[in-house]
Formats: sequence, C-alpha cells, structure tokens
Amino acid sequence: MAVDQSMRDRVVLITGAGAGLGESMARRFHRSGAQIVACDLHGERVEALAESLGERVEALAMDVTQQSDWAGVMAAVASDHGRVDVLINNAGVAAAGKLDDTPIEDWQWVMDIDLMGVVQGCQAVLGMMRAQQSGHIVNVASVAGLAGAPEINAYGTAKAAVIAMSEMLRAEVHADGIEVSALCPAFVKTRLTETMRAREAHYEQRVKRWMERSGVSADDVAEAVYQAILKPKFLLLTHPETRWMWRLKRFFPEFYFKMMLRGADKAKRKKAHAA
Repeated sequence: MAVDQSMRDRVVLITGAGAGLGESMARRFHRSGAQIVACDLHGERVEALAESLGERVEALAMDVTQQSDWAGVMAAVASDHGRVDVLINNAGVAAAGKLDDTPIEDWQWVMDIDLMGVVQGCQAVLGMMRAQQSGHIVNVASVAGLAGAPEINAYGTAKAAVIAMSEMLRAEVHADGIEVSALCPAFVKTRLTETMRAREAHYEQRVKRWMERSGVSADDVAEAVYQAILKPKFLLLTHPETRWMWRLKRFFPEFYFKMMLRGADKAKRKKAHAA
C-alpha cells in the first residue's frame, strides 16, 4: 500500500488505542507512514497492537485521569521523538440512566475520564505544540453531546462539555498554528459496553443492538479523522443521520425537541410491551 507522504514521520499520540475506535485510528495513521504512540489503560492491548503493526509504534500503559501518567508519556515522546503532531483524546467510558438514577460515583467516574482526561491531554501537549507552532488535537466526543437525549445524562453532559471546551480551545490556539477537531460519532461497534455502567440491563442491550445495526464502522470513523487532519475541520459528524439531526436542532429546536420526545415515548412503550 502506498504511503501518504503528507503523514510520513508525523508523531500521532492516541489514548484508548488498545481497542475499538482507538485501534482503528492507530492502524489508519500507521498506514500513512506516521509514528504512533499508542496509549491505553490496558498495557497488554497496545503491546499486542504494536506487535501486529511492527515498526513505528510505541506502546505505553497509562491512565488518562492521572497527571503523573501524562507527564510520563510526554517525557517519553520528548525523548524518543522530540515532537507531537497529532493528539487524539480517544479514551472514554459510558454510563446510562436518568440524572437522578445515576449515582454520583458514576457521574464522577464519567467526568474524570471523558472530560477531565481530555482536558489533561490537551494541557499535556500544548507546550510542545506551541513551541513547534503546529499540531492538531482531536477530542473524541459523541453525538450524545449534541442530541440532548434523555437517559444518558452523565455521558451526554461530559461529551457536551468536551465539544464546548474544544470550541473554546480552537480559538485559543489558532494563532499558534494548532488545529482542533471535535469528533462526534453515533453508534459504532466497539468494546464500550464492556465497562458501561447502567442500573438496568436494557440500556446495555439497547446499545449493543444499535451498535450491531450501525452502518458506520470504526474504520469509517478513523478515515474521517484522518481526512480531518489532512484538511482541517472542526466538527466531525461521521453518521449521515446525525448531520440532518444537528441541522434540525439548530434551526428548529422546538420541533426537534418534540420529535425526540415522540421517539423516547415510542421506546418506552416498546420496552413495556416486551416486559
């Protein structure tokens, strides 16, 4: 396969690279000739990824909630590469349930990983990127952060905050030659449900069903991210149905809200009938 010269030797740091979207993105950027720094809480997963890809991959175990781990990763990047061109803040978890059904402990868990893990990642690379006067940060959010849908309150709130933070960061670093993107996929078949927290089993079953029916794969999302690095773009909506949903919400917010309520009522009736 021909190597894309525009990515050759660029250093791409990816969190949550051991499975799902992170693994697909690592493989896509590796094919382009990039140097991959693959990070994951499960060190054995990124070790296996590095072994399968061969050269140009550095595997590091890290917890995105720990500042000391970020400091260690950046020290390794500085020593081994001297630069970082792309950061993909991909590591994340999910919780399902209404606001008052979700324990505070689950709220804190989601916020620590999905929001503050992203904030810490951005802070960790900005010094190096500013010194280079170049770089691209991709923060993995979700269409859940745009949809305002019920019964995913903690997860949706964290992802909405990631989008808002990314938008502000984009303005803050524009003069430094740094690009920022917010990735907002809908359902993609990944291992997200393995760690998902929900008080009722039907949430996990519903998510698995939607993942199976998705017409968009992790590789499709990885390609969208890759293209957004080559030709910078801020908001990445990877699923066709979410593009019209976002436009509908922006221009006709009350109509969108009523439509969403009808969908929630339909799902509730279906659940009651199945029971």
